[in-house]
Amino acid sequence: MRGAKPHAALETAVARRVAAQPGEVLLAAVSGGPDSAALGALLARAAQSAEASVVFAHVNHELRPSSWQDEAVALALGAALGARVVARSLGPGTRDEERLRDERYAALGEIAKATGARRVFTAHHAADQTETVLLALFRGAGPAGLCGIPERRELEPGLELVRPLLEIEPEALRDYCAAGHLPIALDPSNLDERYRRNAVRSALEALRSEFPHLDAAVARCARILTEERTGTQAAHLRERLRAELVASQGDARELTFERLDAVARALETGRPGRHHLRRGVTVVVK
Repeated sequence: MRGAKPHAALETAVARRVAAQPGEVLLAAVSGGPDSAALGALLARAAQSAEASVVFAHVNHELRPSSWQDEAVALALGAALGARVVARSLGPGTRDEERLRDERYAALGEIAKATGARRVFTAHHAADQTETVLLALFRGAGPAGLCGIPERRELEPGLELVRPLLEIEPEALRDYCAAGHLPIALDPSNLDERYRRNAVRSALEALRSEFPHLDAAVARCARILTEERTGTQAAHLRERLRAELVASQGDARELTFERLDAVARALETGRPGRHHLRRGVTVVVK
């Protein structure tokens, strides 16, 4: 892909999360928008490196006249990236968001069976996670709701739903599309503030100018809370680091989850490096 070199870190991060296996079929849900276009291109790159293959699945709800343009964009994207595109038209029907989502996932499950895919990938990103966490907070949800969108879950027996972009900000995905000259479509319904998610999205724009990495921070917090609740290795490593620092330094002031998490990730993956935790405290991973 032309212009991809500046985005090598993004490609590497997504490829690591995807961990494609030789001969595997990766099924990408591609709406035609910039987020799913970037997902499709990133999966195509990951599949190529792993000698796997990628299939683009496009589900057309026919809710607006321009929906067929979205399908044309998905087909053009597949042609540009050398990926097979399987399109399903569900026909006009309900406008209920929950039912539409269920119908879409059911269609993706059918396409997965037809193509031999065991994993379906969607383009939910860090801004989607921010909106989900805030909507859960506004509803008065507990810790489970504040974990936000899970990175992985079972879609149906033998089929996993994976969201490898949850900690990636949408600007990075749009830049990736522009660098690769990828065809994209824009959904005008994303501006309709009658939908609660769109209203939250609009309100967040004013905050992002003051907190430019707001979405990445919320996505990281949602992941950390999920790990704390499920007791992952990273959660245990963070707790052990905190306990050892308290024992040696006397308190845990100025320690942030972000810095503890960076050390825990390095220990978990064996990545060497120096990590500054607070004034006078640096951890070296060899």
